[in-house]
Amino acid sequence: MGRHKKGHALPEPSVAQVGAWCIVVLAAMLLFPGFLRASEITALEIKDAISPATASFIVENIDKAVSSNRVAIIIQLDTPGGLDTAMREIIQKEMNAQIPVIVYVSPPGARAASAGAIITLAADVAAMAPGTNIGAAHPVGIGGGPEGEKGESPTMTEKVTNDAVAYVRSIARERGRNEQWAQDAVKKSISTPAHEALRLKVIDVVAANMDDLLKQLDGRTIKKNGRTFMLNTKDARVVTEEMGLISRS
Repeated sequence: MGRHKKGHALPEPSVAQVGAWCIVVLAAMLLFPGFLRASEITALEIKDAISPATASFIVENIDKAVSSNRVAIIIQLDTPGGLDTAMREIIQKEMNAQIPVIVYVSPPGARAASAGAIITLAADVAAMAPGTNIGAAHPVGIGGGPEGEKGESPTMTEKVTNDAVAYVRSIARERGRNEQWAQDAVKKSISTPAHEALRLKVIDVVAANMDDLLKQLDGRTIKKNGRTFMLNTKDARVVTEEMGLISRS
């Protein structure tokens, strides 16, 4: 009868080795919280005028996304515009957020007008769906009436317009976007469809839907506030937050 060869038993790891591996895994979990799970992205749906309530909703959810270790936040935008103070609060938050902020004008038929156009320009990535438009950012008179009547004086209107032009040009310059278009959107109230906005370097991406957007964003490098982010969005899970009626009031 033949002899059976005995297999060589693998040495069992020592307590020290097991402990070392546990430390490595724990360190990886602390340094890279998403490495054991699919990347997650927060998506905010804004389908209304830009108001203090809108600003609070966006600011709070950016903070929540950062604390939840989301890889990015997407603001899905459809707005006719709104208040200057609320717009500036949103822009300050998106430009100083600790994660990339993407503004996506969608769905088809949506618009980023007035304040919405400037919020889009300020994004780390500006995207639009086909059949959308951006622009018409001329400041609206506080008084609500024609110049020289119930509205602002021509001098005040000029001051407000010049301030808006300087503001939007500085944002476009910071984001590497078309400064002349940004100025014309304020001074001449021009409005531009998605594919033309892409050609003019007003935006970065035209995406048919959210899946297409995530596919195009995947692997994109974003430099922001002294940090470099590599977007990992292809298989990311999108967590959508909507403004409720209470939030709008």
